[in-house]
Amino acid sequence: MNDLINRFCTYVKMDTTADPLSKSVPSSKGQIELANKLKTELLEMGLTVDIDKEGYVYAKLKGNVENVPTVGFIAHLDTAPDITGKNVRPQIIENYDGSIIKLNNEYNLDPIVFPSLLNYVGKTLITTDGTTLLGADDKAGITIIMELVKYLVDNPDTPHGDVAVGFTIDEEIGTDADFFNIEKFGADFAYTVDGGVIGEFQYENFNAASCTIKINGINVHPGTAKNQMVNATSLGINFDRALTIKERPEYTELYEAFYHCTDFNGTCESAVLNYIIREHDFKKFEEKKKHITDTFEVMIKKYSPTSEIVIEDSYFNMKDKVLTMPRVIELATKAMENANVSPRVEPVRGGTDGARLSFMGLICPNIFTGGHNYHGRFEYVCAESMVKGVDSLKEIIILNTKL
Repeated sequence: MNDLINRFCTYVKMDTTADPLSKSVPSSKGQIELANKLKTELLEMGLTVDIDKEGYVYAKLKGNVENVPTVGFIAHLDTAPDITGKNVRPQIIENYDGSIIKLNNEYNLDPIVFPSLLNYVGKTLITTDGTTLLGADDKAGITIIMELVKYLVDNPDTPHGDVAVGFTIDEEIGTDADFFNIEKFGADFAYTVDGGVIGEFQYENFNAASCTIKINGINVHPGTAKNQMVNATSLGINFDRALTIKERPEYTELYEAFYHCTDFNGTCESAVLNYIIREHDFKKFEEKKKHITDTFEVMIKKYSPTSEIVIEDSYFNMKDKVLTMPRVIELATKAMENANVSPRVEPVRGGTDGARLSFMGLICPNIFTGGHNYHGRFEYVCAESMVKGVDSLKEIIILNTKL
């Protein structure tokens, strides 16, 4: 386990924060630096490796069993831009005792606030120092895949077909699959290793859209404003309140849908609201887009005819695609059971590389990494869960030669 921890800590110390404002591909140079490091490590282990001009890593380990499907494993190089991934200083807590974990003088990981911590008493946890995210999303996934490859190379008697390894860019800003070359990757099916709690297995996700509302107001002196002023900020506030309050992220879980106002900038004269829309059921997804448009017409357009709403689809639920290849579900759940992990089949409440890849023709559900509290300073991962992640992938490889 020490080698796994050291590998993980090495990766998270490399700044690969995605930049949503960048016009380059990938959006940050740190992703290329990590890609090159992984290429070197994979070449040293004897794999064939290629990095394309966009920064995607494609590698192949030749199998020792013929006439079995090629299974692939994918993780993403970038970390979320919500909080910096620069100067990550991971803290290792061995034999966790269930008490408060001090991150720094200002922030703590408190089991009262984060009760999931109590599931890991006696385990080894890796946390942030409270000033950055950790980057387990998805460097825990990268670590698990790299440890799998090392095991297969070091244990050549383990039966396996060809294994494809892929590392993608800019997943956190939604452009991860834009240039991914499925033919070059060369897998018959694949798994993203980008989940959370141990045992998590996901083959359905939200249908997703973004929504931008631009409100044009009329600003006049408040002393003479009656029947003349149109306050753009007030219209925006009223619009947000008109959406169903209980359909917000803080009130929803599992299959429950939501509207989420990610940012709101406004003055009397103009305001911009950005939303994300999420719903698992496609028919209800279309209804939610219509509802937000109808609400805009009533709450904003009526008072400000030049205001605009733009809705763009982001990705769709991969469930129907994955169900066309039940083998990928059977392999993953059986593999976890063989690794003494209880499968937790549940929906992704977000996006995943696998959703877009599944619609591109590569069936690709999602497997756990053992991380918690992604995208923030309270992120942590359990080392033993990462070990079980490696064990689960090993079992997928072995079962793939039998089923």
